[in-house]
Amino acid sequence: MNNMRDILKKYFIDDDLDKIENTHLFIAGCGGLGSNIAHMLVRSGFVKFTLLDHDTVEESNLNRQFYFPDQVGVKKTQALAENLTRLNPGLELTLINGRLDSPYEVAALTEDCDILVEAFDRPESKAVFVSGAVPTGKPVISASGIAGYGDTDDIIVRKRGANLYLVGDGKSDVSDMPPLSPRVNVAAAKQADLVLAIALA
Repeated sequence: MNNMRDILKKYFIDDDLDKIENTHLFIAGCGGLGSNIAHMLVRSGFVKFTLLDHDTVEESNLNRQFYFPDQVGVKKTQALAENLTRLNPGLELTLINGRLDSPYEVAALTEDCDILVEAFDRPESKAVFVSGAVPTGKPVISASGIAGYGDTDDIIVRKRGANLYLVGDGKSDVSDMPPLSPRVNVAAAKQADLVLAIALA
């Protein structure tokens, strides 16, 4: 059986692996950002995830999301769980199939989590999550401006206030430009890297 901890002992000391494995992550949205963030973090040793999404895998998702053609029509949380457990069968996954309709839901849903990651597509959903997540005082990692192609150096990290991190160029919008794998994955990698840095701080 695959033991990710043993694999990662080449790169981390035991104390760091303990920090990583004891950090519970909440990922809001399992699309282009969320699915890729999750699989990068599983490869980095994280094992505790709560995943939230209301959608199912569509063919149009396959250009940038961590899904496969035989998963079209499957709920994204379920499909992502299947893919992540192929990387590490020992994951502790909580799956929430639904939407966030109000900021007031966020605190209750994330009560047992340590780092909160916003990975929604729609600006309205992003706003709901972030406005509910920031008051918890926990680190919140959000994204804005990841569409199109080229100029990947424009995708940067900005810190807002005590606990909010924004990843993106802050201007490109999927309503104007297509969401494509390279730029989406650059942003997802930066969000995942922030999670790792915060967990190990």
